[in-house]
Amino acid sequence: MAHPDQPLQPLRRTAAQLAPGAVYLFAAAVTAGGAGMIVADRVLTTVLFSIAGSFVVLALVMRLAARGQARARARIEEQISQFIAHDAAPSFTTDLDGEIGFQNRAALDRFGARGGQTLTRALGEVFANPASVLTRLQSKAAALGAAREDLVTRRGHARLSVHQIGAEGFLWRIEDMAERPAAGRGLEGISLPMLTASKTGTVLFMNEALRRLVGERVRTLDRIFADLPLRSGEEHEIATAEGALRCVVAEIEATGGRREIYLLPTAAGQGAARDPASFEELPVALMRLSADGRVLAVNRAARGLMGAIAPETRASDLFEGLGRPVNDWVADALAGRTERRPEVLRARRADREVFLQVTLSRVVEEGRVGLIAVLSDATQLKTLEAQFVQSQKMQAIGQLAGGVAHDFNNLLTAISGHCDLLMLRHDKGDPDYADLDQISQNANRAASLVGQLLAFSRKQTLKPRVIDLRDTLSDLTHLLNRLVGEKVLLTLVHDPDLAPIRADKRQLEQVIMNLVVNARDAMPGGGEIRIETENLRLVEDLKRDRAAVPRGDYVLVKVTDEGVGIPADKIPKIFEPFYTTKRAGEGTGLGLSTAYGIIKQTGGYIFCDSVVGSGTSFSIYLPAHDRLSEPEPDPEPATTAAPSDGQARTASVLLVEDEAPVRAFASRALKLRGYTVFEAENAEEALRLLEDENLHIDVFVTDVIMPGKDGPTWVAEALKARPNTAVVFVSGYAEDVFQDGRPPVPNSVFLPKPFSLSELTATVQNRLG
Repeated sequence: MAHPDQPLQPLRRTAAQLAPGAVYLFAAAVTAGGAGMIVADRVLTTVLFSIAGSFVVLALVMRLAARGQARARARIEEQISQFIAHDAAPSFTTDLDGEIGFQNRAALDRFGARGGQTLTRALGEVFANPASVLTRLQSKAAALGAAREDLVTRRGHARLSVHQIGAEGFLWRIEDMAERPAAGRGLEGISLPMLTASKTGTVLFMNEALRRLVGERVRTLDRIFADLPLRSGEEHEIATAEGALRCVVAEIEATGGRREIYLLPTAAGQGAARDPASFEELPVALMRLSADGRVLAVNRAARGLMGAIAPETRASDLFEGLGRPVNDWVADALAGRTERRPEVLRARRADREVFLQVTLSRVVEEGRVGLIAVLSDATQLKTLEAQFVQSQKMQAIGQLAGGVAHDFNNLLTAISGHCDLLMLRHDKGDPDYADLDQISQNANRAASLVGQLLAFSRKQTLKPRVIDLRDTLSDLTHLLNRLVGEKVLLTLVHDPDLAPIRADKRQLEQVIMNLVVNARDAMPGGGEIRIETENLRLVEDLKRDRAAVPRGDYVLVKVTDEGVGIPADKIPKIFEPFYTTKRAGEGTGLGLSTAYGIIKQTGGYIFCDSVVGSGTSFSIYLPAHDRLSEPEPDPEPATTAAPSDGQARTASVLLVEDEAPVRAFASRALKLRGYTVFEAENAEEALRLLEDENLHIDVFVTDVIMPGKDGPTWVAEALKARPNTAVVFVSGYAEDVFQDGRPPVPNSVFLPKPFSLSELTATVQNRLG
């Protein structure tokens, strides 16, 4: 509850601020009263006496308000002084102008009596240019009530904080940073030379050991180091009072973009480098190694990275992943052959995976040669590298799969096409017809396998349209129930307000079927498979499994089983083609890679969570589509009607295909349907044929990828002179020009390889209308 006098506080504060002018109000009152006594007019006399009385009352109110304000300030300052009197950190109270009003005992001991002086003058002995810092903090405190800032002072790191007290007062507190002391003595007292520098190379602080070593206090790094820039873990030469000295430099990032630089002298007799207390408390991870690779000492920071290390442990027992024996690496470092090049190694830890960047530097102590190892945590860097390598591997496999599929589709087109031609010349009762039928069926199976490779490589031709996933899954339920059998219960759970998505319905059905079949195979004794859908809004990017899902609206599809589960070490490999955990002959290893490719090409993401013995759950994130968009019509089915006699006599086809067997089959198939066919092996030959203006062409049938000009390029040139010509593109896979599922040339369609005789002739017939 607010204090009853709170609304009056601003008025009282204003009156107190005007109190020095009360004497002028008293003078005005006396003047008005004297004038009233002189004037003879009674009305005017009354008015002047009233004015005089008002001035007197106003002056009294201002004086009383000032006195009350002073008493209130005194009470606050008394309470504050009692509160901070015994604080170990120096504390001050100041007014708006920065004048010191009270100091606690710690401030008196450190700064002496400063009453009546400004805080800027008092702190000028602690750090340079305190005025700007104090002004900035006081402005923040006036706006927010409190502020603080970490500073580098002549005594080390300190935190300066300020709180507003009342309307015109501030409480300041200087706290030495507690996290910086080494062995309880602070950075100033450690025997190991160190300094703090800014990003620009300005020296902000030098401890006593370094000042004694250098012989003076310097302002820039180039006054100390002859070979800038500094490289952590490597030797550098420093200028000292007694001449040049080689030191190993260890550098860590401090707050505010500052750097803390520690020096480990390598020359014999430098006791500071061997001070056990300094070595132990140094915030840089260090190890000392003997000439034969045994660990002599490990400081606290290194133990935090490596875990407990037994005495006399060899370096080869601590690290792995170098690609050569660790002992050879140590020997090269001792001989000076490694050029102090850092290596990224894996620490042998059973509890967790840790990668370290290790730099070995040769040192000589008391005539004995040894090594100092500077360790840096490289786990995050190695994780990013693994993500990049995995991405590159999947991309390389995809390119290989796409290239193989392209060549196989050309072969399958020729095989199945010529098989169709042979079957046209044989009746079903012919003894050879069954053999031809077997060739055709196996060619179709091979085409299906190639289709799965294309799905993984994301180079298949999708036909996306806006669909309601609930309808799609409902239509698929009957087939799924037949796939899972009687031992498995299939359950569908939908979000009642599920958003639509834009995807290729047939390909999405293939993904769901692959996941359900895998779930069924993981439960040989039966169980439940749940397919759940829900709307999901990500307010920030979702990062998991080496991928990042951008924030936005998604439809989440989960396929969960109660099967045997997948071991954690195998989950990163399950989306790779031909990788399978099933026994030989039970699976091709293409089911999940196909699902991965389709989902990625659709613009979605797929993840796997599994617990061995409990089950597996696949989560698919598909971008939600605008509910207001018009639904896209189903594609018209291809008809296989033969052309009329008149049309066959007049229709001419220009067939451009670089693969001779495919061209031969396609030409014979079109001629059998009555078309006039002109053949070209490449784009350049096709354009030369079209230079004849008397040559009439109704349809271009062309491959997409050919030596020289590709299909879309030469067709675009040809259409300039023949704009009404229909176009049919054929290819072993959809190249970048077909990435949205639509050919790049108007009035054209795409026919993927391998195609049959009837599919080719029907497509050409449909283009002719």
